[in-house]
Order: sequence, then C-alpha cells, then structure tokens
Amino acid sequence: MTPYLKIIASLPALLVLASCSGSNNTENTDTTPQTTANESKAESAQVLRIAAAANLAGVLPAVIEAYQTEDGQNKSDQNTDSHDTNSSKPKIEVTYASSGKLFAQINSGAPYDLFLSADQDFPAKYAQQQATAKAELPAPFTYARGQLALYSSHQDISSIKALDKAGLQQLFITQPTENNTAIKITLANPELAPYGASAKAFLQQQGIYDELNDNKKLIQAENIGQAFQYTHTATTDYGFVALSQLISAEVEPSKYLILQPDSYPAILQDGIVVSDSSVATDFSHYLQSAPAQQLFADAGYLPVTTP
Repeated sequence: MTPYLKIIASLPALLVLASCSGSNNTENTDTTPQTTANESKAESAQVLRIAAAANLAGVLPAVIEAYQTEDGQNKSDQNTDSHDTNSSKPKIEVTYASSGKLFAQINSGAPYDLFLSADQDFPAKYAQQQATAKAELPAPFTYARGQLALYSSHQDISSIKALDKAGLQQLFITQPTENNTAIKITLANPELAPYGASAKAFLQQQGIYDELNDNKKLIQAENIGQAFQYTHTATTDYGFVALSQLISAEVEPSKYLILQPDSYPAILQDGIVVSDSSVATDFSHYLQSAPAQQLFADAGYLPVTTP
C-alpha cells in the first residue's frame, strides 16, 4: 500500500480518537462551575443576619464575640474532617433600629435570619402571621429583661431620693434650668419602641404624664438609641433611657437614677428565628445560655434565666 493510501485508511481512527478526547474535555468543563457554586452556597450559609433592637447595641457585640469564641473552641475539640465547611465561624451582620421599624422591614422581605426585639409583641405578631405559611415555625423566646433609668448628662440628680410624683415634679416642673428655659424630657416613641411605652406608662402611673405632655415638655425620639443621643448631647435636659446604654457609655452614676422594676411594665425582650438558617437557631440557643445571660446581667439587664 502506498503512503498516500495508508494516510486515508487511518483517518477514521483518528476521527474517533479526536471525538473521545473532545468528550472528556466537555465533562471537565461542566463540573468546574458546579463545584464553585457549591462552595459559594456553603460560604453564604455561614452568614447570620440579625435585626436587633437599638438598645442591644451596647451588649450584643460582646455576646457575639463570646459566641464565636466558644463556637471555635467547641469545634476544635471535635474530630472533624479538615474539609468540613461547617468548621468555620459564622460571619454575623447586625442591623440596629427600633423594633417596630425592623418588624416592618421583615414583613417587606428584608433578608434577616434572626429578629431580636425589645418587646414580646412584635415576635408574637410575626409568629402569628407566619403560622399558616410554615409547617414548622420556631416559637419566640425570651432572652433579656430591660431596665429603665432617668438620665441627665449635665446635672447631678443623686439628691433625688425617690422617683415618685414629688421627686419628678421637683425635677421636671419646679426646678428651673440654668438658662431659665423650659425643661425638655425625651423618651422613645411609645408606638414603636417598648422602652418608650414603658416610660410613658411610668409617667402615667405617677400622674404626671398629661401635665408634661400638655406643656410640650416631652420630646419623642424614634428609638431608645436616639433617646440616649438626645440626652447624652444635652439636646434635652432629661431622658428615659436603657440602663444598659449608661453602663456601656460608662456614665457617672450621679447622673442617673434607676427606676424600680415594678414601677413600669416589664420590658421582656423576645427574639424569633425568621429563616431556615441553622446558625440562627444555634445562636438563639446561645442567647439563653448561662454565659450569655451573665453578659446581659453585667450590661444592665435583668436576666431571664439564672446566670
């Protein structure tokens, strides 16, 4: 056979080999994007997005740090595969606002995993709304009880022996300011912020709310964070704020008075898991643990379980 005929005879075999080689290259190309997608999904699953009431800004970072540290220690003690994606610590992103505002955002589809409210009503409303939409809905849980305090950034109020009607009238009505202007008292919006609702109830129980309101001495802040800001910067003369904010800011004790816990409606703070994130469920359990409860107690909250 001539060389030319030998080349023609071998062409079918060469075409078959080229076809097989092309098939292998296609399979390798298809599997690469799939692996990348799985890794990306695993990475995003480790992000915990928390919608937190404004009053938690002073304590939640410490709780998160303790949770992540304990999480890492616990997992380092376990015999796990070095390729296990669950061994990494979750990234936690927190948005602080009034409970009512966060509730509205969640109902509008905001991508939160965990809702930590400053009251019990908003988590209960969410659970009720979702009851018909989800087969298994996590129940709300109580993680802390807030405390109210009356604060003045520029005045020593330690001489006031009791925050009763007589003491409040002395501070808010009969006692003039340094520049003889009308006294201004701030509290968080009672319609949106549970701390504001409890402050309003306290003033009503003392029989002084209507007088202050009629004389336009009450200034409403959007949330407890803004109420503290108004008072801390002396925009207002007094403010009903969270004790946790004062402890976090290391305010001098002579500048504030703690309200008796039985003098206003209990500020029980509930949370609820709003997604199917296992990390959110795990963190919700940690909030109720002894280490977390101790951190809440140190930060000015009344713990709901024994630290």
